[in-house]
Order: sequence, then structure tokens, then C-alpha cells
Amino acid sequence: MRLIKNKIEHNGSGAVTLCPEEPEDMWHAYNLIRPSDILRASAIRRVTTTQDTGSTTSSRVHLTLEIRVKNLDFDPQSSQLHISGQILNETAHTKIGQFHTLDLELNRNFTLEKQNETGSDGEGVGWDSIAIEMLKDAVDESGKRRAEAIAVVMQEGLAHICFIGQFQTILKQKVEMSVPRKRQGGGDHDKGMNKFYRVTLDTLLRQMDFNTSTTSGSNNDEVRPVLLAFPGFVAAGFQKFIQSEATSTPGLRRLLNSTVVVHSANGYLNSLSEVLQSPAVKSLLSDTKYARETKLMDDFLDQLRKETNKATYGPREVESAVDQGAVGRGGGILIMSNRLFRSQDIAERKRWVSLVDRVRDVEGGEVPNPQFRS
Repeated sequence: MRLIKNKIEHNGSGAVTLCPEEPEDMWHAYNLIRPSDILRASAIRRVTTTQDTGSTTSSRVHLTLEIRVKNLDFDPQSSQLHISGQILNETAHTKIGQFHTLDLELNRNFTLEKQNETGSDGEGVGWDSIAIEMLKDAVDESGKRRAEAIAVVMQEGLAHICFIGQFQTILKQKVEMSVPRKRQGGGDHDKGMNKFYRVTLDTLLRQMDFNTSTTSGSNNDEVRPVLLAFPGFVAAGFQKFIQSEATSTPGLRRLLNSTVVVHSANGYLNSLSEVLQSPAVKSLLSDTKYARETKLMDDFLDQLRKETNKATYGPREVESAVDQGAVGRGGGILIMSNRLFRSQDIAERKRWVSLVDRVRDVEGGEVPNPQFRS
């Protein structure tokens, strides 16, 4: 996400203009935008005009609309975000108070305003510490944020190409082909697998924007780690195919040097969680935010299995545990649902934001990112 303009004031009110550039940015936008916020973005609205003769004509007009957010609908598979609310600005085609749904799009700016006040339109908590943290996570100041690694989860005739980011794993492309069965004395199976490998490799290179004409990578052209997750001997076959292609396309050697073969139960997406838990992948992604927070959660769950009485649940019980120094000084961590920070009950949201601030700033404790767990 690119930050275009930042006008957040010291009291927590203000607006930012952002430009989503990657599908993962829609997920960040979903976490940033809350009911009662003001959202301004381009829109297409269908307008019906009645002629003097009584006939009607319908057309689509492009507008810039400002709405007070009521509901959000996010589809993580397609990375589509739809935000509905009441229109706040009057145009030639809309009236104040009408409802409209804005569809955020890649490479199109939108402006998000949060108000830290109580007024006729209701209350707002503004840009509190949680919202500021989410904004920092979303914005790519250097312009170089990208997937930490790429995974190809694959079996005969089926491949899923996924980008593993700091916060989210996105399915970029699915390859599915029919491969003839293996028969004694027949070469149809081998031909089918070679064709499948060819299509998968071409798709992978296209999704990576991989430059096959470059034989040595610069800092700006560094190849991300590619995880080849396959059951059986499929991985060896795919690697061998890439090696054979590298004889005529030397640039592919850079890709070979970055590949890591990992076992998976099958070529379906449900195997990806198993892949990410393998020691080789954990070591590869050890410096990422995903890995750090995964380790925090793994350590917590391991401790919980050994000593079930070490965990505290419930609002009052957790607050009491923090009061007694169990988090930070006592070695514990605070785990909270993202739902609490999206609550339309302002008092509840302020209650939990205050607790997180206390744990981090006073107790020195760990609070894994609520977006990660959601």
C-alpha cells in the first residue's frame, strides 16, 4: 500500500489517502476501515433518466463519493472489498443520505477519515494506537514490499502457485491439466507430465515477473525463495525439468538456486499449512513477521499443553492477570481477537486498546498482531 497523503492530527482525528497496489493491500484496507469512518473513493453509479415522452434510459456515470461506513464485505480469495454506507456529499446524480456500495480497486486512491469525537453522527475513536499500527503495517514506505516467498503446492496434473506475504498467503494461479496414466511401454504419461511442467513453469515465471534473460541478479532483481511442495517424486521431476530448460535459458539457474523442496501430503491448498510448519521453511522465513508471530503462538500452545492452568480466559480475568504482572514481567503474552478492535461499541474498543497500550508500553509484554490471528 502506498501512502499518498497523511493528515492525522495529534488528537487522533484526520485522514489518509492510500493507493492499494497488491491484492494483500485489500486485506489491510479491510482491517483499517471501521463502521462510522468516512470513506472517499471513485464510484460507478447507474442513473435512470426519464424522457419527456415517458421512456426511460439507463446509464453508468463515474463519480467521487464520500460515505459514512456502515458495513464491509471482504472476500479473501478474490481480494475484493466492498464497503457500503450513506452518502455524505451531494452530486448531480446522488443525494445526501442515499446508500451506496464502494468497491475499492487496485491502483486507485481512496481517502479514509477517522473522527475522534462525539457528534450527531455518532462516536468515533479516531486513529488510536491499534489503527496507527495497522496503518504502519499496511504502508510500504520503500515501495519494495512483496511476497517473502513463493510456494508451488503440486501433484500430478494439479498445481497451486501461492505468494506468502508478511500477513497473508494469496493464491495467485491454479494450474489443472489431465495427465494420461502410466502404462507399460507407453510414453503418453511422460509427455503429459512434461507438458504439465511446461505450463506450470511458464505460469510461475509470469506470476513472479521473472526475467529469464538476466543471468545474475542485482539487489533489485533478487529472486525470492521458491518452495516446491509435492508428494512423492513429483518435485524431483519438476526440478529436473527446470534444469533441462536452464541449458537453453541460463537465466533459469537463478531460479534453481532459490528453490527449496518440501514434502506435502498432496497438491491441494490444505497442505500449505503443513509446508509452512516444516523446519526448512521455518528457517527460511525466520526473519519475517509471520514467522515471529507464529513462533510466539507455537510456544504459547506448547506451554499450554504442558500446563493447562497457565492460561487465563475472559475479559475480567485477563485484565486481572495483567494487573498482577502475568504479561511481560511474568513471561506471558496477550492474545486478543481482531473482533474486539472492530467493535461498534466505542467503550469496548477503547477498553481493549487501552489494555494493549498498557501491556506494550508499561509491562513490556508481547501482543501478537490481531490481524495475524484473524
